[in-house]
Amino acid sequence: MRAMPNRWKPNVTVAAVIEQGGRFLLVEEDTADGLRLNNPAGHLDPGESPEQACVREVLEETAYDFTATALVGIYLNRFTRTRTGDDITYLRFAFTGTLGAHHAWRSLDDGIVRTVWMTPDELRSCADRHRSPLVMRCIEDYLAGQRHPVDMIHTDASVLRGS
Repeated sequence: MRAMPNRWKPNVTVAAVIEQGGRFLLVEEDTADGLRLNNPAGHLDPGESPEQACVREVLEETAYDFTATALVGIYLNRFTRTRTGDDITYLRFAFTGTLGAHHAWRSLDDGIVRTVWMTPDELRSCADRHRSPLVMRCIEDYLAGQRHPVDMIHTDASVLRGS
């Protein structure tokens, strides 16, 4: 019997598109390529659904509670890291929703310098500072009214912690 070759798998990530009063909540993070702007975002961890991962990432990166109310989109994106040349593909689930309590006493995730609120025009004018093209793509899709029910993503109970 032949050994199975290593299978390619994308990195699964989540992101939040959070708008209030015409401004979007972003994080400024210290990366290998310098300070970059990103939607509050991160990797799906074992034992959680994409929605749960997004709620967790928003809290860790912004110190805000977050409730996902809609799925903006699912994105498959490939890019090469500038410094290492690594070829990486991400499968991103982008949610929108509402902010809850702000926990000012919480420290932000390692690498997160601060949170910022920016208008779409401000974001478009600094695309070279975005962590990836998905930052603006998710916001543009949100602005175009793209919304899908959160429950269109089914996470089986066998995946969730404690199940």
